[in-house]
Amino acid sequence: MCQTAPCDPRQLGVKADKLLYFRNIIFDLDGTLIDSARLTGAIIDQMLVARGIEACADRALIRRMDAVGGEAMIAAVLGPYSSDPETEIAEFRALHREIVLPADLPFAGVTETLARLAAQGIGLAICSNKPQDLCEKILNELGLAHLFAAIVGSTPDRARKPAPEAAQLALAGLGSTHSDTLYCGDSMIDVATAHAAELAVALVEWGYGTAEALKIEPGTPVFNSMSALFETLDGHGRLHFPGR
Repeated sequence: MCQTAPCDPRQLGVKADKLLYFRNIIFDLDGTLIDSARLTGAIIDQMLVARGIEACADRALIRRMDAVGGEAMIAAVLGPYSSDPETEIAEFRALHREIVLPADLPFAGVTETLARLAAQGIGLAICSNKPQDLCEKILNELGLAHLFAAIVGSTPDRARKPAPEAAQLALAGLGSTHSDTLYCGDSMIDVATAHAAELAVALVEWGYGTAEALKIEPGTPVFNSMSALFETLDGHGRLHFPGR
């Protein structure tokens, strides 16, 4: 974990005698644990084909819009072919519920590291703007759902991130406190969510929006691999990071 580049997680240039300890991690899902842009691109390509349009969805734009999601994402990616984002996002989600997930959808090291963290007693939760049923579908099909004490996605009656409600529900599901829980994501929306929920935050280097988030919050710690996250365990079922 580091501030701007890969490094030893204990070498952050801060006082070594001040350590922060965490027993839980709340993870974002898309762009943090899974390469969801692959699914989004495949689904939107399918929507374009159904409309008789010979074009492919812009994957780079999908990654940029991933954290925003919803109608704004579908309108941006469909571009001139979008006419009714509300209907189109409903169509997109219906197709998403049917699509077969590739087994390698999680980023490198995610599956193994989540299992190792859970085995060491670290509490795990999901906090996502993806609809609740799709979060559960993906995690169940990937064989990961059982590792999480709480899976919190979006619902019509819940404010989306960066509002703190979803993170607070994940925290409640963990039965934990703000002081011993880390929020880990991949975008400025995740950083803002953590701040709103009064949680410490870290980013993943491979995340879709990490580079942009670091331009705004350059001091945010960054994990350069899932194994680097696991290596912050202190042997007592706690993650330990130098404090500020």
